[in-house]
Amino acid sequence: MIPLTLLFFVCIFSTFSASIQVQTTGPILNNDKTYKYFYTTEVLIDRPRGSAQESVGYKISSDVDVSLVWRNPNNKDDQLVRIEMKNIKVESVTERPQDKNIFTGTSAAKILGDNYMKSLQRPYLVQWSFGKVKSFFSYQDEPTVLLNLKRGLASLFQIQLNPGSVSEVDVSGNCKVNYQTRQNQVTKVKDIASCKISKTGFSTSNKVIGISNKGTSSTIYIFDDNLIKSALAEENHVLTLNAYNAVAAKIVCKQKLELKSTQAGPKETPGKQISTVIKAEDAKYVQLPLAADQMKSNCKGCLSLAQHWQATREHFEPQNLSKANAARNFLSLIQSLRRAKTSDILKLLKSEKEDVLPQLVDAVTFAQTSESLEAMLEFLDFTNGSRPLLQERFLYACGLASHPDEQMLKALIAKSKGTIANQEIRETVVIIIGALIKRLCQSGMCDFPSILQAKKLILEGLEKAEKPADIKTHLLALKNAILPEGVPLLLKYAESGEGPVSSIAISALQKYDTSLITDEVKKAMNRIYHQNYKIHEKTVRTAAADIILNNNPSFMDVKNLLLSIGELPLEMNKYMLSVFQDILQFEMPASKVIRQVLKDMSVHNYDRFAKTGSSSAFSGYVNRGLDSSSTYSLDILYSGSGILRRSNIDLFLYSKNTELHAIQVVIEAQGLESLIAATADEGEEELESFAGMSAILFDVQLRPVTFFQGYSDLMSKMFSATGDPISVVKGLVLLTDHSETIQLQSGLKANAEFQGGLSIDISGGMDFSLWYRESKTSVNNRGAVVITGNITVDTGFVNAGMETRFESESSFDFVTTVKFSSYPFLVCMQMDKGAIPLRQYLTKYESLPRGKTYISRKGRVQMVAGSELPLHQENSNMCRQVTADQDSSTDSWF
Repeated sequence: MIPLTLLFFVCIFSTFSASIQVQTTGPILNNDKTYKYFYTTEVLIDRPRGSAQESVGYKISSDVDVSLVWRNPNNKDDQLVRIEMKNIKVESVTERPQDKNIFTGTSAAKILGDNYMKSLQRPYLVQWSFGKVKSFFSYQDEPTVLLNLKRGLASLFQIQLNPGSVSEVDVSGNCKVNYQTRQNQVTKVKDIASCKISKTGFSTSNKVIGISNKGTSSTIYIFDDNLIKSALAEENHVLTLNAYNAVAAKIVCKQKLELKSTQAGPKETPGKQISTVIKAEDAKYVQLPLAADQMKSNCKGCLSLAQHWQATREHFEPQNLSKANAARNFLSLIQSLRRAKTSDILKLLKSEKEDVLPQLVDAVTFAQTSESLEAMLEFLDFTNGSRPLLQERFLYACGLASHPDEQMLKALIAKSKGTIANQEIRETVVIIIGALIKRLCQSGMCDFPSILQAKKLILEGLEKAEKPADIKTHLLALKNAILPEGVPLLLKYAESGEGPVSSIAISALQKYDTSLITDEVKKAMNRIYHQNYKIHEKTVRTAAADIILNNNPSFMDVKNLLLSIGELPLEMNKYMLSVFQDILQFEMPASKVIRQVLKDMSVHNYDRFAKTGSSSAFSGYVNRGLDSSSTYSLDILYSGSGILRRSNIDLFLYSKNTELHAIQVVIEAQGLESLIAATADEGEEELESFAGMSAILFDVQLRPVTFFQGYSDLMSKMFSATGDPISVVKGLVLLTDHSETIQLQSGLKANAEFQGGLSIDISGGMDFSLWYRESKTSVNNRGAVVITGNITVDTGFVNAGMETRFESESSFDFVTTVKFSSYPFLVCMQMDKGAIPLRQYLTKYESLPRGKTYISRKGRVQMVAGSELPLHQENSNMCRQVTADQDSSTDSWF
């Protein structure tokens, strides 16, 4: 029994020893042998679901000689290997007719040129130890693109024979790699997202309008007696616009290495030190990193800034701003501006007329280079009260910047501490500083000195502010910044401030994440809503209720809010009832708690749920797709006299579990009861006559606009009114801005650039007619959006790429008509979405610098019919009556 047991343990130990043997050895080359391989690498570019035959790209192939130069006398697995490429070819990656094949009638020698061909054929060395490429030796003076191609081939020899996960360096950088083994096969899977390599680029901070890059990489090795018989590698990158996955591109990079034969080769060089052996091979060899070097890209044949502007100027004239051409040329102008010098940008700004200058200011600011910022700061004189429109456009573009830097924030901080002649511009500077704080914090820069200084400017400015205008300005800045440390200050002003101040403070809290809405915040909101210590305006109380209901309300929170219905002012009763019904209908998070509370008949009864009035709250979907969705919401609150108190329209975009507050337009009015001899609601008897508009654009709060303030201002504007809407936002916005260099494992580099431009015109107005006893508020949104994606793989001697472009133009109008010629008042709300043309274009190309060019173009146009977005049934019934009254009035004598 004992001998059998011993034999069993001997077998186990032998097996274990064998596994250790495998783990401590790697592929080994024999002395005096040359291993003849055939190598190909190809790159293809297309849509994610495009066929290989429709792709563009190219293929580089060669014979490869691999031979042993030196072996460490103390370690047979430590080898110095020579790799030499011969018979190089550059060919088409897809089969095409000769007239469409750019490589027909040419050769690699002609394509590469003599110098490139000689350089690529020069042998290079790698130190190969236990299957790992420890060092890479080549010539310092070689072109970067050729060195990277050699690195890509050398990286195929980065291998280990035992399974497991490791971090290793290859042409892609330092990456996490997982090895799987099976008989004579090894599979290497590289985590591309983990690769650390020096690269340039930037991206939009918000995921909704950002780009996703999903990459995969795997290599399958076949071995024969510890010798690489073949290696097949494939790397895929799929880049997609999160909000609309039709704008997408795919890059495929393949490598194939096959052993064809083994022949007699050079003898092994004796020596103890590898450095001595390398010097003996060629003294010009230098050790270089295996990770790829950055390549400088030059724009060949590009127009100068002045030439580009002259060719596109007409599209920036005001009458053309709502067209797709404006947004498309805006994107191309930004690219030109990013290559321009400060002097050229400044010269262009100083030479232009006032009609296109605002649009040019948008483009220069969104270029977001140090040169463009320097030009803007020199061009705009904030100490002079002139040109406030240009200063405002510059500031809004800063706030909406896709990837702002410290330099921009420092410039605005300096302006805020200096002399600013125009008070509205001074306020806007502070508000936009708040927006920049948020963007920079999202980029991980929250503890940078300039951001800390900006936080201090806002928080201390709010604590020291005494004038209501200064308090409101700093509250709006805090609303943009969303600083956690600002919550106590917001609570202070929300609960103890006057109406407008309290309203802004609560609207700022509405922007905070649920994690920051603590029990203390909810208690304060309950005190405001239930008026425990002070009487508050309806707008303030309903905003407080919104915070409670949207941040995990408790059972008692909801019950108390529901019990208050019936004890509130008339229209506020109806508004709160609509809020609860909207939450239930739209299945918002609070709906579960509300349903539990409604099981109590003391809460859920006819008396409470039969309140009448014109106020309402409604939410719905604009669209609902697999990749993204968008919702709209409309809240409208009237005073007891039937005059508009506040209308609030919101548009949200959702993608990748992320939310983007695309648009909010709030029209607020107060103190107008005296015009129709009506009685104001409780707490609003002494309010000054006022009407104004506030807007949020892509998560950035803009400076509010005042229609009129005070009775005398109201009367003068009423008699001088032209009926034209007041512009709230007008201009060009860079939405998506993504630039990325993708290091492919073959050594080639792909450049990916996605940009989304928006030309937008938001205007609003309020008409008030005593003669017809009718009021009408309108919010008009006009705009066009263009999104482009460019993928190129350019070696300098051959270029392939694809451009995908999406264009659309749209309109979105919200009109509220109130007829108070009889009681109860008739209120009709209309939300119209105009017809939307959807245009998509795809261009693929291949080109040789001194040869043919292949271009393929495709396009598709689709028209989405316009529609009136649905609201609640009561509104539909009311609109029928208003329309009937208007039709009958046209037949009367007066």
